[in-house]
Amino acid sequence: MASSTDKSIKKEVSRLEAKNKNYTKKEVSKGAWTAEEDRKLAEVIEIHGAKRWKKIADKAGLDRCGKSCRLRWLNYLRPNIKRGNISAQEEDLILRLHKLLGNRWSLIAGRLPGRTDNEIKNYWNSHLSKKIKQEKQRATATGEGCNAQENKMEEKVNVELREEENSAGGVADSDKIKFDADEFFDFSNESALNLEWISKFLELDQDFNGII
Repeated sequence: MASSTDKSIKKEVSRLEAKNKNYTKKEVSKGAWTAEEDRKLAEVIEIHGAKRWKKIADKAGLDRCGKSCRLRWLNYLRPNIKRGNISAQEEDLILRLHKLLGNRWSLIAGRLPGRTDNEIKNYWNSHLSKKIKQEKQRATATGEGCNAQENKMEEKVNVELREEENSAGGVADSDKIKFDADEFFDFSNESALNLEWISKFLELDQDFNGII
């Protein structure tokens, strides 16, 4: 009875060791994919479809985890991947979608046929984020320049208005105090009677001053 129990225990230990060995082997296999691995993965997916990635890795005989197989297929091997530079229309769509969705790259990629979320994320980090930052800096600098120019023009107008006010005030004051004495004491238009009266008045005034 004891020997039978020992055999069962040893058998279970052996099974667990084999399972752990296979699991460790799959976890250790990392790094760049080879052309042979790509071919095996593509063949198995063509037969069984792009699903159940852990089973796909086992059926393809790959020492890769299911996540690695899925990313390899989605980002590099699937036939509808769009290659080449991102167009201006795609860039504009990415900008608008990012403003709406943020860093949800899978959702953004779903609206750009043939583009992968990894490609869009890399393009954003390496190009678009820097472009947006530069545009904001230019807009800020332009705004500051416009404000400075507006302030300068406003100050110029104020100076001109003050000069005009000062000039107008000087002319008004001079007009108030300036008069022609000859014109003020002009008796050319007076009649002889009036002139005679004024002469008598002046004579009386002189006599009065003499008495004083």
